[in-house]
Amino acid sequence: MIEVVIAGAGPNGLMLACELALAGVRPVVLERLTEPTDTQRANGLVGQVIRMLDRRGLYERLAPPGTGTGTGTTPIPAPRFTFGAFPLHLNDLPDNPLYTLLVPQLRIERMLTERAAELGVDIRRDHEVIGLTQGEKSVTVDLRERAPIEAEFLVGADGGRSTIRKLTGIDFPGVTSDDSVSRTGHVSVPAHLIGPDCSLTVPGFGAVPPFQHLRTEQGLIAWAPSPDGDPKLTTVEWAQPPEGEASLDELRASARRVLGTDVPLDPPTGPGPHLMRRLFGGNTRIAEHYRAGRVLLLGDAAHVHSAIGGPGLNLGLQDAVNLGWKLAAEVRGHAAEGLLDTYESERHPAARRVAMHTQAQSLLTRPGGEVTALRELFGELLDQPATRQHIAGLLAGADITYDMSPATGPLVGHWAPDLPGLPGLRDLTRTARPLLLDPTATLDPGPWSPHIDTVPAPGLDTALLLRPDCYIAWQGTTNDGLHEALATWFRPA
Repeated sequence: MIEVVIAGAGPNGLMLACELALAGVRPVVLERLTEPTDTQRANGLVGQVIRMLDRRGLYERLAPPGTGTGTGTTPIPAPRFTFGAFPLHLNDLPDNPLYTLLVPQLRIERMLTERAAELGVDIRRDHEVIGLTQGEKSVTVDLRERAPIEAEFLVGADGGRSTIRKLTGIDFPGVTSDDSVSRTGHVSVPAHLIGPDCSLTVPGFGAVPPFQHLRTEQGLIAWAPSPDGDPKLTTVEWAQPPEGEASLDELRASARRVLGTDVPLDPPTGPGPHLMRRLFGGNTRIAEHYRAGRVLLLGDAAHVHSAIGGPGLNLGLQDAVNLGWKLAAEVRGHAAEGLLDTYESERHPAARRVAMHTQAQSLLTRPGGEVTALRELFGELLDQPATRQHIAGLLAGADITYDMSPATGPLVGHWAPDLPGLPGLRDLTRTARPLLLDPTATLDPGPWSPHIDTVPAPGLDTALLLRPDCYIAWQGTTNDGLHEALATWFRPA
């Protein structure tokens, strides 16, 4: 019998497969499509997931060589970002947690597919799930025109319209808005209109900054130049959408209405594939539960929200890292009691925060005098570094903390930062094993020794117990409370 079946070979499903494989579980990934899609989707990564990928040795596979500090390829915080069509200046913050990486989702999927293959993951394309039946110790997965598969666990990573979620009967409450229309397309523009900072100069209007949402009283516009291909232009309007196929003429007309002047848009010149898309309204929904028996939900199958600010992959990939080690421990028989249920209790609140701030940002971008007044007040708040620090943590997901009771301490429950006294932390976390960082050389993990790596860390002021997802489960300088913390997260051998 297969240990874990993952439905969906997108970034979230592939990341989970890699995490399971690192923990000694060999999952099978089922993908409905016969070939990888060439549809353009996300343009990059935003948030703490970039640092998590670095901890797994995957960031260097995506970033250009030499990116970051020193001589290696390491992530560095972004000096600026955007929130609700406001420029968000971050370079004066004492602790900037927001990281960005401009890389197409197609490239992320290719990288994770290659990594999964290196780890021995079985990816089966042209396998469409059409039914499932749960038993006491397994779940049977029915496939279109193929024999059923039996597995100990099934994970639905099959997107916002998840078949797995629907078959399991998990409710998907939330709100749907249908009063906006978004248009996005690959375009080309005259080279002399592109500034040194990659902004787009629109005659009669001025500069449209890159990778930011620009709001006017008529709508929203975003300009996204790409180092790998044609740039993209997006508009959002709150008006009755047209019918028929989306077109470049329609995008031109929308940009003219938003900016009040013609925008010189020409067809894309690169090899493609080229995007020309129109979307109506949007959804903000979170699954009522992330688990039903032996079926779990991951990524967009568990939550959908506005794409504003680019939080989707940060949220979904972090779900995968949280679930991977817990599900592997359950399969291997060394999970503490109730461990798998903490996937929902920890990640459901994270989804709620993303839903909250994307709804807030969407409201701030709408036209109208009331919104303009709100933006005037909000702009004053953004002049305060404390406000920008708070929002940067919110966008990065760095403000998420978990309940690690009974352990206590100022670092407990937080994601482990880069530690000055332990410069090699990013290398120690590549195996996805729990870490006991011991500066005293006296700590005894007892019967949990087979499950964790104890590492001398003389440069630290305190010992730290790190879960595989790099969250701190205990800190101290003696054995006091260590075994209780270990028992909370790991069953002894």
